[in-house]
Amino acid sequence: MGIVSPGFQGRPRSAEPALPPGQYLTEDFPVLSAGPTPKVPLDTWEFVITSETGAEYRWTWDEMMALPQETVTVDIHCVTRWSKRDTDWRGVSLDTLLDGVDTAAHYALAHSYGGYTTNLPLADLRGARAWVAHTYDGGPLPAEHGGPARLLVPHLYFWKSAKWVRGIRLGTTDQPGFWETAGYHDYGDPWREQRYQGD
Repeated sequence: MGIVSPGFQGRPRSAEPALPPGQYLTEDFPVLSAGPTPKVPLDTWEFVITSETGAEYRWTWDEMMALPQETVTVDIHCVTRWSKRDTDWRGVSLDTLLDGVDTAAHYALAHSYGGYTTNLPLADLRGARAWVAHTYDGGPLPAEHGGPARLLVPHLYFWKSAKWVRGIRLGTTDQPGFWETAGYHDYGDPWREQRYQGD
């Protein structure tokens, strides 16, 4: 006699992919910021990559819009434990922006209008894994979500996707940013629950 009755299949499995550990699904897009929302006019906006030697590579808003644009659909995960599936973005790949930048750096520190900073390994900005995003869900990125443009690095916790991004400084040593100096993890992999230092 069989141990399992004929036709018994166990509990149905969800067709949805798993969320990172400790996360819950939300349909909303919560607004969380480390300070007030800066107002950044497009005619004065610029994005600057600064190499470890001090060389600068600059783009105005119009120059950024003239670069090849990509549309991506990604899940995003906040360290405060919410996750949002299938978010739609449009922007410029960091691969495009870093092409031609002469650097031996291994680290990057993203800078925002308003003074926010966050650190990332340079490798995590390459390989079609990071963008300067200016469009969300088919429209201009709202200021409360980082518009006119934010860094989008969806494979890491969302605090690494710096709102109101204005540039990236490359370096040979890792320099912690705003939340990292307050005890957040230097890397921030949601699948490894790297929320705080020591995780």
